Amino acid sequence: MLENGPDAGALAHPMAHSADGWHQLTLPGAQAGDHYRYRLPDGLRVPDPASRYNPGDVHGASQVIDPHAYLWRHDTWRGRPWREAVIYELHVGAFTPEGTFAAAQSRLAALAALGITAVELMPLAEFPGRRNWGYDGVLPFAPDASYGTPDELKALIDTAHELGLMVLLDVVYNHFGPEGNYLHAYCPHFFNPAHQTPWGAAINYDGADSRTVRDFFIHNAIYWVEEFQFDGLRLDAIHAIRDDSERHIVREICEALRAGPGRERQVHVILENDANQASFLSRDASGDPLAATAQWNDDLHHAVHVLTTGETDGYYADYADAPVAQLGRALAQGFIFQGQSSPFRHGERRGEPSTQLPLAAFVSFLQSHDQVGNRAFGQRIHVLGDPVLVRAALACVLLSPHIPMLFMGEEFAASTPFLYFCDFGPALADAVSRGRRAEFGRFAGFASEADQANIPDPSMESTLLASKLRWEERDTAPHKDWLDEVRHLLHLRQRRLIPLLAGQLGAGRFHCEGETLSVQWPLDHAGTPAKGACLHLLAHFGPQPRVGVMAPPGELLYGTGLEPEAGAALRLAPGAVVLTLQESHLV
Repeated sequence: MLENGPDAGALAHPMAHSADGWHQLTLPGAQAGDHYRYRLPDGLRVPDPASRYNPGDVHGASQVIDPHAYLWRHDTWRGRPWREAVIYELHVGAFTPEGTFAAAQSRLAALAALGITAVELMPLAEFPGRRNWGYDGVLPFAPDASYGTPDELKALIDTAHELGLMVLLDVVYNHFGPEGNYLHAYCPHFFNPAHQTPWGAAINYDGADSRTVRDFFIHNAIYWVEEFQFDGLRLDAIHAIRDDSERHIVREICEALRAGPGRERQVHVILENDANQASFLSRDASGDPLAATAQWNDDLHHAVHVLTTGETDGYYADYADAPVAQLGRALAQGFIFQGQSSPFRHGERRGEPSTQLPLAAFVSFLQSHDQVGNRAFGQRIHVLGDPVLVRAALACVLLSPHIPMLFMGEEFAASTPFLYFCDFGPALADAVSRGRRAEFGRFAGFASEADQANIPDPSMESTLLASKLRWEERDTAPHKDWLDEVRHLLHLRQRRLIPLLAGQLGAGRFHCEGETLSVQWPLDHAGTPAKGACLHLLAHFGPQPRVGVMAPPGELLYGTGLEPEAGAALRLAPGAVVLTLQESHLV
C-alpha cells in the first residue's frame, strides 16, 4: 500500500503470489520518497522487513530510497591495513549533544588528530522509539531515523574516509528486538523453535527454509559495506547464534564479503564471541584471515578490571587469581581462557588455543559499551579503579601488538557515565525498568527497594542525556592531561610500532615477579622489515616501588615512573611502564 502523507490516504495494490512463496509487485510510477507498507490478509499493515528507511519508526511506513542519490566525494577509498587500526567505539546518540550523524561527522577531525584510525558505530538498525543502544533493532537494513537520513550517514562515512578513518558498523545477527518485529506474523519460518535463546526461538540459520534466512543476513552484511562503504562489520555475540549447519553463517558472511566488496578494497570483520573460538580467526599461509579478522578480547578487559578495581563478583571471579599474570597471558597470547575450565561457569571448559594467531587478531580495551553500560550506574573504569594502575594498563594496551580500542570519552577520562537507555512502548518500558532493578537486586548494595530505586530508569530521556559526552571537558584539567597522554601514546604507536607489525605471527612470552610484569613480543616473521626484532614491555602494578629491576634490552621507546639505578637496574614506581625495541634477539 502506498501511503504518501497523512492526508493522501492509502492506495492498495495487490501483489502476485508465486509458487515458491514470494509476493511481488512492480509499480512503474513509484519514486524515491514514496511511503509504503504491506497489508496482511488480516488487515495488519507492516513495514518492509528490508526497508532502507523508516522515518515513522518501526511501526510506520517504509520510504523508498534512491541508493544512487548520494554523490560520493571519496569513492576511490580502498581502506587501510588491519594492523593500522586504532578503534574508537561510539554511540551516535550519546557521542554529541545533538545525537545525529551530522553532528558526529563534525567531530571526526578531532579523532583523526588524536591518532584514531577506525571509528566503530554501535548498531544503527531501526529500533523502537527515539533512543536505544541499538541492540533492539528490528529493521536491519534501515539506519535509525532518529540519527538522520541514509544520505547523512553516507556523508559521515565520506568525511571519515577523507580524514583517513575507517568506519566499522556493529550489526546484530543473533536476534531481533522485542518491539516492532512483525516477521512472526507472516513469516514464521524465519525462526527455528528447535533452538531457544534468551530472546525466544532462534533465527533460523539451520532448519527448514533456512537458505532464504541466511541470504537475508548475508545480503545485509554486503549492503552495509557496498552501499554505505563501511570498511567492515563487528558481529555482535556470535556465541548466541544457533547454527548447526556444516558451514556456520559467520563463515559464510565472511566469505561473501571477501568474494564481493573485499575483492576491490580492504574489508574487516570483528567478532564478539564469549566462547573464544580461535578457529573463527584462523589464518592462511600468508597470514590472511580465512574467516574473521579479529575478535573483541573480553578476557584482557576482565583481567584489567580485577587488577585495577579489586572487584571479583560475577564473571570477574574467573580472573581473581593472580590478575597481573592473567593480564600478562592476555597480552602475550590473546585469550586467557583457551580450553581451561571456568569456575564461574561451574567448571565448563571455555575457549580454544590462540597462541598460533597473530596478535592483531585481538581487539583489546579497558572499556566498551558493555563493560561500562551494564553496570547499574554506568561508571567508567577510571572512576572505579586506581587511576595510577588504570593509566599503566592503558599504556600497556596502546603500546601492544594487539589492536587497541577506546570507548568514546575514554581518551579524556570523561566524567559522564554510559547508562543503559531505551524507549519502548509503555508496557514493555515498565517491564524493562522493573527487570533491570530486579537484576541488580542480586548484588551487594542493591538489596532494598530504596537502593534499587536509585538506579537510573532506562526509559527516561534523562538517562540518555546523562550519558552524552561533555566535549568541553577535553580542554580542562585533569581531562586535558589524560587526553595529551593518550595522544602521545597513539602517535608513538603510529610512528614506531605499526611499521613493525606487518608480519607479526604467533604469541609472545610473559613473566611475573610479584606485581611486576614482563612481556616479550617477537616480530620476526620471515620476509618482513621487522625480522629479528622484539618488543619488550615492563610494567609494575604494585602499591610500593620496586628496586633493582633489570632494564629490558634495546632502544627505549617509552618510559614512565622509572629511575636508573646502578648498572642496568631500574627503580619502578607504582604504575611504571617501560617499552623497548630490540632490533635482533635470540628466541
